[in-house]
Amino acid sequence: MRFLSTSARRLGLPRRAVSQILLTQLAIAAGVLTLATGLFLAPLGAQLDDQAMRRALAIAQSAAADPSLAADLLRTRPEADTPVQSAAERVRRATGAEYVVVIDLEGIRRSHPSPALIGRPVSTDPSEALAGHEVMEIDVGTLGRSARGKVPLLAGDGEIVGAVSVGIAYEGVRDRLLGAIPGLLAYAGGALAVGALAAYLLSRRIQRQTRDLAFSDIAGLLAEREAMLHSIREGVIALDREDRVRLVNDEAARLLGLTPETAALATGRPLDEVIGTGRTGDVLAGRVTGKDLLTVQGPRVLVANRMPTVDGGAVATLRDRTEVEHLGRELDSTKGLIDALRAQDHEHANRLHTVLGLLELGLHEEAVEFVNEVVGGHRTTAEQVTEKVHDPLLAALLVGKATVAAERGVPLRLAPATLLPDRLVDPGGLVTILGNLVDNALDAAVGSAAPLVEVDIRAQGRTAVLRVRDSGPGIPAARREEIFTEGWSTKQPKAHRERGLGLALVRRLAERQGGSARAGEAADGGAEFSVVLPEALR
Repeated sequence: MRFLSTSARRLGLPRRAVSQILLTQLAIAAGVLTLATGLFLAPLGAQLDDQAMRRALAIAQSAAADPSLAADLLRTRPEADTPVQSAAERVRRATGAEYVVVIDLEGIRRSHPSPALIGRPVSTDPSEALAGHEVMEIDVGTLGRSARGKVPLLAGDGEIVGAVSVGIAYEGVRDRLLGAIPGLLAYAGGALAVGALAAYLLSRRIQRQTRDLAFSDIAGLLAEREAMLHSIREGVIALDREDRVRLVNDEAARLLGLTPETAALATGRPLDEVIGTGRTGDVLAGRVTGKDLLTVQGPRVLVANRMPTVDGGAVATLRDRTEVEHLGRELDSTKGLIDALRAQDHEHANRLHTVLGLLELGLHEEAVEFVNEVVGGHRTTAEQVTEKVHDPLLAALLVGKATVAAERGVPLRLAPATLLPDRLVDPGGLVTILGNLVDNALDAAVGSAAPLVEVDIRAQGRTAVLRVRDSGPGIPAARREEIFTEGWSTKQPKAHRERGLGLALVRRLAERQGGSARAGEAADGGAEFSVVLPEALR
């Protein structure tokens, strides 16, 4: 493209792409018409020559067919005022031929338009016609160049007694050829005008579509576009009006979990076929509208925005909010711990005052008993957790959640059958699942008549089964699948992050490990969430 634009400037051609295209189209149209005209005229001359020779031959055949002509030839001498001359001139005038010449067996003219030439030998060889053959040719004689036809002249008994030669002036053939050229050129000019108009209209359309840019500008924009799309750290995916993929940049392929082979073959395929059905496809295809829409694709939390294009397609951008959501959850946990520590600080102050009062009253044994009771309660909770949950990450999570739950007035207990060995393949994933479920259970249980959250974790061979029950209002049966959809939540969103992603992440993490996540009703009312993770243990 750049080479073409540089060459155009060197040759003095216009720089704009539309002007170069228009000139190129006009040159092609003119060249094609010139070639077509030449190809038409080349055989036209030969065709006119053939027509003239056949006409001359037909006139000669018609004249020789007159039986009186042969008889007059045999009984007269080669003179000007003979029936042969009269008959030949009559035929010549009637047909418009240049000449009609009758010759005898010795090649002597018996008729001619110039009477002075009668009785003289013909200027061309008559032997072939006198031998009984018909002849068509273009030749030069005493009257100039002409198209000729020669036939033998037969007597009544079939014997050859002479020949008839008819000539049509070649200037007439050339005039017919030259006369055909103006009409042909008029047709060619009309075709060229129509082609020029079509080329102009097409160039105007190209001008609108290319924004009147030069080839070098278009090439530069394409190069910059490719560099930009594959260098930015934001996913970009372009779709046409039928939701077929036009373009996927490297970051979009990474965020959507596409392999390099899948991304390379994505162009032209339907979006749902490339990334699968679900909320992400609905957001990118515009079936779900809005700004900064959250969606979960695999293990990632994405923020998507979609902008329609003038041709009916769209360009969607994707940003990774997985780390932001993780930090937001950590912030929530930290805030909860801070609130718990603040409450504990107030509680510890009261307890210290109680201890101080007992000591001042001299009740030393009561003071010791009170301190052992307070410390033993915390130690008992930690020991109960570590006895049943041997993985340190999960045990630490449950101890921390128990402290937060106690400060919120919700008892958090482990089911009697809970037992999980320290053989988890992905403890971080199970921490995310359990943390989300416990947080939701605490929010649901707060304010209930008998608040309670129960956690049940068991190992069945290599499968981990996790259940979290709460004493909240429960979940209607019609909505037990809907709650796992990204963005679905009954809580007010927090300032630093969106709601409605926790349960969606729980299901995605479970399904990524080949498991499942379901919601149901607890035995004593409330909600019960069950997560099954096959091969979660070594």
